[in-house]
Amino acid sequence: MTEPLKIYTIPTCSDCNHAKRYFNEHQVPYIEYNCEENENYPREVWDLTGKQIVPTIVIQSKVFVGFAENLTEISELLK
Repeated sequence: MTEPLKIYTIPTCSDCNHAKRYFNEHQVPYIEYNCEENENYPREVWDLTGKQIVPTIVIQSKVFVGFAENLTEISELLK
């Protein structure tokens, strides 16, 4: 992977925290976009997915809504 993945989060989201813990444990670089700290980030999530769900994870051009249910596919992309 050439560039860090993007993860849109909110602090109280357990799936977001699980994803960040997974990425840290596997030394996967990421940039976190906290949707509570910047009013533009929820709009970016909407533009990417048509939904307002976190975590929204962007790996290269692939967009995932949620982490746990996409873990297998995410893991494969990160190999």
